[in-house]
Amino acid sequence: MKQVICINWGTKYGPPFINRLYAMVARNITPPFRFTCFTDNTAGIRAEVDCQPLPEIAVEIPKTKRGIWPKARLWGPRLGDLTGNVLFLDLDLVVTGSLDDFFTYGDPDQVILSRNPAKPFERIGQTSCFRFPVGKLAPMQEIFMANPQKVAEEYVWEQRFVTRNAPGGIDLFPRAWVRHFRYQCLPTFPLNWFVAPRLPRDTRVVIFPGGVYPEVAIKGGWAGREGFTLAEHIRNIPNRPAKEGSLWRYLRHYTKPSDWVARAWRE
Repeated sequence: MKQVICINWGTKYGPPFINRLYAMVARNITPPFRFTCFTDNTAGIRAEVDCQPLPEIAVEIPKTKRGIWPKARLWGPRLGDLTGNVLFLDLDLVVTGSLDDFFTYGDPDQVILSRNPAKPFERIGQTSCFRFPVGKLAPMQEIFMANPQKVAEEYVWEQRFVTRNAPGGIDLFPRAWVRHFRYQCLPTFPLNWFVAPRLPRDTRVVIFPGGVYPEVAIKGGWAGREGFTLAEHIRNIPNRPAKEGSLWRYLRHYTKPSDWVARAWRE
């Protein structure tokens, strides 16, 4: 049985993202499979999704400026009623190809992460899409619970903590399988002004860290100015928000609409 899991808390994502992710998985996996969402609210979630409560953790999840740590709930010795290997998927990624190989790749007892192109000079995995045996990460959770705030401040990103502390070390999925939208699909500036993002060959999953979500990729523009044409992007220079930083950074932050994202990111 192939087991896919996700986690949802609060109101940022919710049923539309959960239902859409389930549909993408169902279109790109060979049955039998089980899709489990650990969530604090089951309202509006389609019946095919196995909803289970958020796993309990005996500490307060730390809040920092950059890192997001609620996935620490998944690291305990038990994970609902699941056993064996699970493939975790973020709610805001796009499935573009078969997921079958993610369940057979490498050592079944090892934690296997996606590659992280945002940190090319550091061997750090990406947990937007990763596989692990239930209970394998329990020693790591114990380290985290001993001082959550210190761990969050020291490692900044949860995926760095997983990379460096997973029992037995980690492996990485093949580079081609999981692609980062901004770093590996979006053409280099200034080509991104004129050429739509591409889907690299043999990509199975596209991840969207950094604020440019699938809905932005579909409409074009950028986060906060979704749907902007290139002319609107340029005319908006005097009104660009302070969070954009320099003019150079603002100019680079633009994408043409991505038809392939629209075709994949749907129920």
